[in-house]
Amino acid sequence: MAPLPALRVCLLVFFSAFVTVSLGFGLPVLLNAVTGLLGVPEASVSECVVVSYLLFVLYVATPRIPRGLVEATGKAVFLTSCDSNFGLALAQHLHKLGFTVFAGCSLKDKGGEGAKILEDFHSERMKVVQLDVSCNEQVNRAAHFVRDNLEDSERGLWALVNNASVSTFGGVEFTSTEVYKEVSEINLWGTIRVTKALLPLIRRAKGRVVNMSGLYGRMGNIAQSPVSVSKYGMEAFSDCLRYEMKSWGIKVSVVEPGYFTAEILSRDVLASAANKQWAEASPDVKDDYGKARFDQIMALMRSQCNGGQKDVGPVLDAMVDAVISKHPYARYNAMEPYWWIRLQLMTHLPSVLSDLLYF
Repeated sequence: MAPLPALRVCLLVFFSAFVTVSLGFGLPVLLNAVTGLLGVPEASVSECVVVSYLLFVLYVATPRIPRGLVEATGKAVFLTSCDSNFGLALAQHLHKLGFTVFAGCSLKDKGGEGAKILEDFHSERMKVVQLDVSCNEQVNRAAHFVRDNLEDSERGLWALVNNASVSTFGGVEFTSTEVYKEVSEINLWGTIRVTKALLPLIRRAKGRVVNMSGLYGRMGNIAQSPVSVSKYGMEAFSDCLRYEMKSWGIKVSVVEPGYFTAEILSRDVLASAANKQWAEASPDVKDDYGKARFDQIMALMRSQCNGGQKDVGPVLDAMVDAVISKHPYARYNAMEPYWWIRLQLMTHLPSVLSDLLYF
């Protein structure tokens, strides 16, 4: 049997040739058939190819189609995890646009830097709230605070952005069930907990819910099961919520950033976590895997720390659009082209093919 890398190369060449032949022969025939149905004289092959290419270029190059913007004045939004990164930047930007921002910060009671930055706005439209999304008491207290401090509680809450998220890594046999629970407690149950607490206010406003998922909410990967389990659950929750809330006029969107592991897992953090995972593994697992195989997986993770998406602009643009657009998308793929293509192949090709391509 040929080695796996050789199979991948052969499969990629075959797939590329298949797409080329299909487009070269099938696309002109299909376009000619369509023009015939429309009563247009049959076009030549070259014309079909040129038109198709122009449409593709326009699709790639054309900016997002305007879908109308809501008026920010008098509207309030609630954001989780505003201590740093996306949450902090989004809170500042939405305040600048004119929204009243309730910014949930998990480190407010500990003098967190993000909470201080937002409190230094000294604005009636910026209200910083202590919030650990894994704590029922803090979530309920935050919901009561929002209700009591809305300019008009009858108008409700325009938007909720569930931004709180944690990340980790580890193979299934090297990850404890406690770690799975800890990650899901924030990423999945935190999202559900906060949403249920604030949904009555959002229904009054006919507003929207924006959930931050990610690449691994749509596809799995080696050593990423703790995050994937929680994000897959968030995606399913978001879909079900979108179906249920449609009759209430509420929009539900999911923002899917690309690969940002390099921003979360430094080499030192990764090395420390890897040492802990190996030390806590059972003797049987150590004997079966061997240190060399475990180190190969860790080397892959280290290499990924040097890559990944660096520009957070597309992610913030997607989050803002989900809040201010009159007609937000159900999903925003705010990721680099490589990961977008991989996502499409992983989710649309038969598993036997996608597995051979990537694993």
